[in-house]
This record gives sequence, structure tokens and C-alpha cells, in this order.
Amino acid sequence: MNSRMQLQTAYELAFFPPALNKFWRLLKNNRDNITEEQIKLLDMALLLHQALPSDGYASQRALKRVAIYQADSRAFGMVKFLEGIRCNLNLKPLTERTIPGWMIRDIGLPAFCRRQASQKPQSAG
Repeated sequence: MNSRMQLQTAYELAFFPPALNKFWRLLKNNRDNITEEQIKLLDMALLLHQALPSDGYASQRALKRVAIYQADSRAFGMVKFLEGIRCNLNLKPLTERTIPGWMIRDIGLPAFCRRQASQKPQSAG
């Protein structure tokens, strides 16, 4: 996996709940075959939830997007989920407290939406 694909995957793991759920099922079902690349992706995803960097990032727009992703993901408990996976795999806690500037990129995520409370399911009949 090239570095661009790694970063895209890390963003999806950090901020897109279906991707993180799928990744966790894969790790849980293949505990004996967890790769260094999978651990690196997990670390990168958790890093994306750390404090925003003060320098070294690509653009202001990318910085704002990551901040919005961080805020939106709080509703889904993504940080606790990532930390829980790391704990379950007996990995040491991350020591970095800020996102490395090179990880701040203007990366889009797949569409993710829940049915609005005002929308009623269609009745079959």
C-alpha cells in the first residue's frame, strides 16, 4: 500500500465508523496474523484524533476539515473505540500528543448518513 492509500485508509479508520468496524472484525478474526501495516494504520488513525499541529500542515482548508472530522466523530466514540482496539491487542499507548503536520491533508470520506428522526420508514402496503 502506497503512502497516499495508507493516509486515506487512516482517515477512514479515524473518522468513518463503518470502516473502523470492518477493520476491527478483520483484526479480531485474524488475531494470529496481524501485520505491522495494520498496527501502523491503527496508530495513524488514533494520531488523527490528537491536537492539531501548529505548523507543517498542507493547507488551512485541510486543517479545518480535520477539525470538523474530529468534532463529528465524537458522536460515534471513535477515540474510545480506537483506544479499545489498541488495548485489546496489548499495544502500548501512543506518546505523541499532536498530529504530525504531514498527515493533515484535504481528504474526503465516503458518504455516511443516518436516517433523520423526521423521516418515517415507508410502510409496505
